[in-house]
Amino acid sequence: MTDQAKPLAETARGENAATGLILLALITLFWGVNWPAIKLSVNEVPVWAFRTICLAAGAGGLFGIAALARLPLRIPRQDLKPLLIAALGNITGWHLFSALGVTMMQPGRASILAFTMPLWAAPIAAIWLKERIDGLRLAGLSVGMIGLAVLVVPDWANISAAPWGPVFMLLAAIAWAFGTVALKTHRYAMPTTSLVAWQMLLGGVPIFLGALLLDRDFDPTAVSGLGWSAVAYAALIPMIFCHWAWFRVVAIYPAVVAAIGTLAIPVIGIISSALITGDIIGWDEILSLTLVVLALFLVLVAPQLRRR
Repeated sequence: MTDQAKPLAETARGENAATGLILLALITLFWGVNWPAIKLSVNEVPVWAFRTICLAAGAGGLFGIAALARLPLRIPRQDLKPLLIAALGNITGWHLFSALGVTMMQPGRASILAFTMPLWAAPIAAIWLKERIDGLRLAGLSVGMIGLAVLVVPDWANISAAPWGPVFMLLAAIAWAFGTVALKTHRYAMPTTSLVAWQMLLGGVPIFLGALLLDRDFDPTAVSGLGWSAVAYAALIPMIFCHWAWFRVVAIYPAVVAAIGTLAIPVIGIISSALITGDIIGWDEILSLTLVVLALFLVLVAPQLRRR
């Protein structure tokens, strides 16, 4: 039996396979549920303060994991500049724009727009890294744009009156795509856990300063128990556990399997938003979600399957 024909559990062997499947399921669930958690958080906590809490917790947790694992924490000199460029997109842009976007639109819809990131990464990589946009990527981009149109066109009157929610979410997706491509421009000498921890810390500096300047009047005692519970969830589970678990999944499974795992996150985002915040799921959300997931499959998974 060829490797390609072996069951998934055999490709990652033994206990690691079971661990990987459990982690992949938890990542999908926790990152999906994070969208309504963000909405509940920013309903009561100002965006700059909320993201400061999340990034401080995330950086501290990942630095702690790196220290426990005795990984080197020092930034090699040659890694500093590319790290700062990547952090600008992955952390500063993504965390700020996504939190602002969720304050202005339903979290389920926001999650669909956020996960168009790979669609934007393709043209950025073509320009920056000279990567070729093949037929599958072009098809993925086309299907993804149709998915966005399905979400936007029926609601155009409301979006025209209040366009900043979708604009911020698309900026968040583009910033994330920029940061992802930026990471590929350099071969880092530092371990991944340390790299992400430093990205959170350094990329968070503009957000920390923004919180000091713009959210000085924030009163933590005015936040409800539900609000603080949502903040705690967003700061601890997705920021620390999910990032750590994601690196374990990538280490255990081929890239195609890890990519498949991301396809279900906006699905969980839509369902959990309906259950937690009362979002109404209409035909446009379902069709748009289906098209975006298909586009992600064409961009992320199909090329890997074709190579295998």
